Amino acid sequence: QVQLVESGGGLVQPGGSLRLSCGASGFTLDYYAIGWFRQAPGKEREGVSCISSSDGSTYYADSVKGRFTISRDNAKNTVYLQMNSLKPEDTAVYYCAADPSCRTYPMADFTSWGQGTQVTVSS
Repeated sequence: QVQLVESGGGLVQPGGSLRLSCGASGFTLDYYAIGWFRQAPGKEREGVSCISSSDGSTYYADSVKGRFTISRDNAKNTVYLQMNSLKPEDTAVYYCAADPSCRTYPMADFTSWGQGTQVTVSS
């Protein structure tokens, strides 16, 4: 059974940084595209970033370009989302998800999902 687990969320002040991790059990992440999505209270889930499995291409939402970086460490079977210069509007539950490609990103149509990790940006 495919399982994804996010970690690294927490409370951070505006301008601060966090690194989210997405780990997996039951399958090897490097064969899949991995997307990060977020959902704030009362809002729809939105795509934040995606990294492909084929050539490592990366995609970002305009709202996070230049501040967030997605990367993968195949040796650790982990995908990371480095988040810098965080803003209060980045507050949300962040989810990682797996799919054969980033083709459907930023739509939340990915096959397998983690349980989410809360990120709160507040002073």
